[in-house]
Amino acid sequence: MLLPKKVKFRKQHRGKRGGVATRSTMISFGKFGLKSLDANWITSRQIEAARRAITHFIKREGRVWIRIFPHQSVTATPNETRMGGGKGSVSHYVATVKPGTVMFEMDGVSTAVATKALKLAGYKLPVKTKVIIKGE
Repeated sequence: MLLPKKVKFRKQHRGKRGGVATRSTMISFGKFGLKSLDANWITSRQIEAARRAITHFIKREGRVWIRIFPHQSVTATPNETRMGGGKGSVSHYVATVKPGTVMFEMDGVSTAVATKALKLAGYKLPVKTKVIIKGE
């Protein structure tokens, strides 16, 4: 699973919601991409599940790039804990994804295989997705 090696501050605020992506909106490395159509948090487990779905379907041919990284820490207090007592400990890490963000890219496989693999990966994620092709 993906998580930061070192962070300046252990706990973070949740941040503002809304808006559209201004960076990583175009395909940069591969020929095919998986683009987000919604805004949501994507956990490191979901990123790993999507990556496994892609690599399993393409039988480890071609190349896959993961364009998102879970930097943001999410805290959680234990169940049946009374109010007060401060903020909970870090539970997991998430990547903030906005509409238009390219999350995965791939190259080295046919269009049909790439489309099916990225569609399978999209099912693992909590956002609506769209398969895009460079130059179209």
